[in-house]
Amino acid sequence: MNMPLTSTRTSADWPCQVKTPGSYDWERSAAKWLRELVPARYASYPVFLRHPVLLARHAQLQVEQEIRTVRTALQTARADLPRLGMQESVIEHTIKLYAAEVLQLQHIARSVRAVTQALADHHAGR
Repeated sequence: MNMPLTSTRTSADWPCQVKTPGSYDWERSAAKWLRELVPARYASYPVFLRHPVLLARHAQLQVEQEIRTVRTALQTARADLPRLGMQESVIEHTIKLYAAEVLQLQHIARSVRAVTQALADHHAGR
């Protein structure tokens, strides 16, 4: 069953690596992209291979945890890094890196949510 083409693909949140929902092989492209977001051992679990929506759910949890981790690293960098002997210039660079990473991960999280919703909608329509 093919879903009608949606505008989801044209949104800024839809990952360019994933084909448009309803197009040929779009679920496979979604699963491939999602597998890149989770640890390798999870990506090979048979249940995730058979059910991409479960893989999407796990990827969503994984990315949310990464966001929490990077936010903690950002919030504690000024206190922790000097005790580790880091120079001020390194600390500043690290803080900028963490801030950029939070933004990138937030974008990835929105993309995962969009793909998860499309997969769930597709499976609900079966």
